[in-house]
Amino acid sequence: MSRLLEKLRKYKDDRGMMANLRCVLVGNKRHRAWPALNRLGVEIKDDDSAYIAGLFATHPEEASIGNFGTTCKAIEQRRHEKSSDDNKLTPTERRFQHLLTAEKGPELHGRVLRMVLMAKSQEVCVNYERLETDLKFWNDRTKTDWASTFWAQGAAPMPEEEL
Repeated sequence: MSRLLEKLRKYKDDRGMMANLRCVLVGNKRHRAWPALNRLGVEIKDDDSAYIAGLFATHPEEASIGNFGTTCKAIEQRRHEKSSDDNKLTPTERRFQHLLTAEKGPELHGRVLRMVLMAKSQEVCVNYERLETDLKFWNDRTKTDWASTFWAQGAAPMPEEEL
């Protein structure tokens, strides 16, 4: 279990702390998050952990299974998206495909943030423990794992079903 997530769960109901942590997601407000990150034991230079803290503060509903591909598939299912033409991608598939092509860093973080905001709007949980690991080790294997979960034959289970 991630120490960061253990600590974040303790502060889940602290609206001030969560507001400060969300500032890490906005470039010119990052400095507001530094004291909160320090309280959580996160180094300011640790972009991935700070980013996960900001995402959690934005949408603290957690799943305990699945990867981010599972989350994105659940978003698509909740939005009731179906392609009318087998050759066309649904809007969520297109966003997910762009996410998979992102380079580690600000580009990847921006695309993951957009999907987390969609998950929040669709009431879909996120497995932050797995997301934290996957972002730290962003590579072809991670991308393939997410893609094979998203485009698996048959429906992927919704993360909140397994809580």
